[in-house]
Amino acid sequence: MDAKLTPPQSEFPRDLRATGPTGDGVNQSSLEATIMRPSLARRALRGLARLLIVFSVGVGTTLAWQAYGDAARAMIANSSPQLGWLAPQTAPVVPIAPAPAGAASSDVQQLAFGLAAVRQSVDQLTAHLEAGQRQMGGDIAKLQADEQEILHKLLATPPRPTAAPAHKPASVTPPPSPSAQAR
Repeated sequence: MDAKLTPPQSEFPRDLRATGPTGDGVNQSSLEATIMRPSLARRALRGLARLLIVFSVGVGTTLAWQAYGDAARAMIANSSPQLGWLAPQTAPVVPIAPAPAGAASSDVQQLAFGLAAVRQSVDQLTAHLEAGQRQMGGDIAKLQADEQEILHKLLATPPRPTAAPAHKPASVTPPPSPSAQAR
């Protein structure tokens, strides 16, 4: 049983293998150098670059959709009837009273809308102010009532008890004897 250990055969052809100083085709240090992973800093930098690229693509897509979203929706809705719900919705048109003669109708309409909005805001602010004043008045009245109640309780405290009358001390002399009374 003379078994001789032989190195395992490589699956790569002999001319592609690194040759070591012994000529057996394996050089450990060059093999480690070819397998070595990039440093942690280099991997982190690559990850950061990927993140920035993805973020930039997302921002660009968002800006493009905001700029061309309605046109894109209209194109999609026109190309397929099933996707008609994607079509941009138009705002309903509210009829306005006719403008007086001599003034541009759009200017008058804008002015009328502006004045109506200002009047509505002033009315809302007035209502909020009145409600706040009523609430504050109620709070002040409640505080004053509580103050009066506390003062009444302090003034109506029961009087302190007076000292009991002192008893006369009993005399130390004995009462007169009956023989002394007979004389």
